[in-house]
Amino acid sequence: METKNNPKMNMPRFNMSWIYLLILVVLAFLFFTNNSSDNSASTEASYHNFKVYVMKGWADKVVANKDESTLKMYVKAENVRDVFGQGSNSVGKHPYVTVEFGSVDQLEPFMNYAQKAGKFNGDFSYNNAKSNELINILIQLSPILIIVIIWLFLARRMGNGGGSGTGGIFNVGKSKAKMYEKGIELNITFKDVAGQVGAKQEVQEIVEFLKNPNKYTVLGGKIPKGALLIGPPGTGKTLLAKAVAGEASVPFFSMSGSDFVEMFVGVGASRVRDLFRQAKEKAPCIIFIDEIDAIGRARSKNPSMGGNDERENTLNALLTEMDGFGTNSGVIILAATNRADMLDSALLRAGRFDRQIHVDLPDLNERKAIFMVHLRPVKINETVDVDMLARQTPGFSGADIANVCNEAALIAARHDRETVGKQDFLDAVDRIIGGLEKKTKIMTAAEKKSIALHEAGHATISWFLEHANPLVKVSIVPRGRALGAAWYMPEERQITTKEEMLDEMCATLGGRAAEELFTGHISTGAMNDLERVTKSAYGMIAYAGMGDKLPNICYYNNNEYNFQRPYSETTAKIMDDEVLKMINEEYKRAKQILTEHKDGHNQLAQLLIEREVIFAEDVEKIFGKRPWISRSEEIMDEENKATIKKLEEQKTQKSLENKDTDNIEEKKDEVGEQQTEQTAEQQIDKKEDNSSKEDN
Repeated sequence: METKNNPKMNMPRFNMSWIYLLILVVLAFLFFTNNSSDNSASTEASYHNFKVYVMKGWADKVVANKDESTLKMYVKAENVRDVFGQGSNSVGKHPYVTVEFGSVDQLEPFMNYAQKAGKFNGDFSYNNAKSNELINILIQLSPILIIVIIWLFLARRMGNGGGSGTGGIFNVGKSKAKMYEKGIELNITFKDVAGQVGAKQEVQEIVEFLKNPNKYTVLGGKIPKGALLIGPPGTGKTLLAKAVAGEASVPFFSMSGSDFVEMFVGVGASRVRDLFRQAKEKAPCIIFIDEIDAIGRARSKNPSMGGNDERENTLNALLTEMDGFGTNSGVIILAATNRADMLDSALLRAGRFDRQIHVDLPDLNERKAIFMVHLRPVKINETVDVDMLARQTPGFSGADIANVCNEAALIAARHDRETVGKQDFLDAVDRIIGGLEKKTKIMTAAEKKSIALHEAGHATISWFLEHANPLVKVSIVPRGRALGAAWYMPEERQITTKEEMLDEMCATLGGRAAEELFTGHISTGAMNDLERVTKSAYGMIAYAGMGDKLPNICYYNNNEYNFQRPYSETTAKIMDDEVLKMINEEYKRAKQILTEHKDGHNQLAQLLIEREVIFAEDVEKIFGKRPWISRSEEIMDEENKATIKKLEEQKTQKSLENKDTDNIEEKKDEVGEQQTEQTAEQQIDKKEDNSSKEDN
């Protein structure tokens, strides 16, 4: 069996250049065969016979060449049989006779005599045969030359980035991975990755294996072949993979999943094989594939339903290569995606991507650490409170926090400030969440009043609901697509109860309820609120099982190729009824709360019209202290109390120090007074002694 397989392994690999070379050969063959089929017959004759032919009137045209002393006499069609002995169909369109002559001095008089005698009525001309042959050759080869030039141009354009060396279309199957010979060239370590403590602990073992593999192999352990980083966009998956290479100081191959797929069939699989070949040569090393869902998407069970054969072939090659090297070969694969639910199950099985590391959105403490990293190059002043910024940015990823710091620096520079302050960061958060302020937007008094009533409705209801997020500020300045906005301090919850979701729904409907109660009509300003409420209600009924008629049932469907809903039309009607009932109940509840606090709401709306921006302190002056204290407010109160206590301790310590210094000064004064009294007594004694001596 081995002897039969050897010849197959020695066969040359298929290359796309073979097809292009074959096309060129076929075109050249067709071109020359077409030209050769049009060649006319020719024969040689003596100069004497040439004169006879001319005087008999058989010459149609004579072309002489001075350099070679030859001429061509083209024969008339009716005299072809007299010269060639066969019909005109056999000799071509322009048969001719080749003749050698002595000199031009003899040829020209003869041709003039024949023309005067009426025996020759054609053209007599001279031609340089060498130049004509060269021109003819160039003219014949020009189409082929043009094709070759266009082919070389396209090959160079298509081969950009196709590999080192010659480049071009011949290297289209080469890997496009960017290689860093040492991971330290990236200048990224775990110190640059703030937060993500759990994820860093997971990948730390990979670093330890690459640095000291004997520690694991001696005990019979096997390092995971691959680790899949899963998380929302901007959470630092790529940064974490680069930090692993930087810590391990090993070669690092980095590429995107889309770099494998091209318009040519088979290119993706070829690039996968080439990537792993290079990695084995550089082992130990790390292969990082970003956005692996571009090639790792689940394969369709029904190929006719929009399947992509090229992508699936690339995935099959990747699966094969990941099984093609040993567990301790030193090649470790890291991949990142934010769509893990779309990946093929064969890619996620043990032995390929053994570990799935979740890189989630940072919590409060992690956001503080991320702010500290991104604030290093920013010139901030003493007003910046990192704890407050971390609380103001719930749900922000690491990329969002970096954007906040950059935007704050731009805002400070725009206002010609020397340092970046607290207000610059707050403006940056508002800019990112709500968009750019549009103070030049023209609004009528009625529109401004309607917006103020709408935003005051949100603020009023959220103030009196237990589970609603605490208010920070309310604005009616147009920002982005919104005509007004309210900022809250949301709590970070691991789970959310039904009561909390209903309170948030009621607060969201407060704007529409205020419009209907206090203006008598409704507007399109609540469109975004209604969209959020509807999605939340359907999520509660269809996914969370919080409905009265459909309790404890989840209809979530994760199959992207299933175009049918996982429930019947009857169930859909029940869902619609439950959603409508839930929203109407919360809307009625919102109107009831606004009716009970009608005066305070109107004062709040009037204050908004006057100032355009109000804060939680202003709402507290109108409604009094909020009856419900959230966890975030308790944390703020605790921090404020701790800060006040710290300040008081510092004051007491300073006062004690001042008292100690005062006591020391008093003691110094007493000692000084005693010393002065002693010196005075001594001086008096000396004077008395001197006076007694004088008396003696």
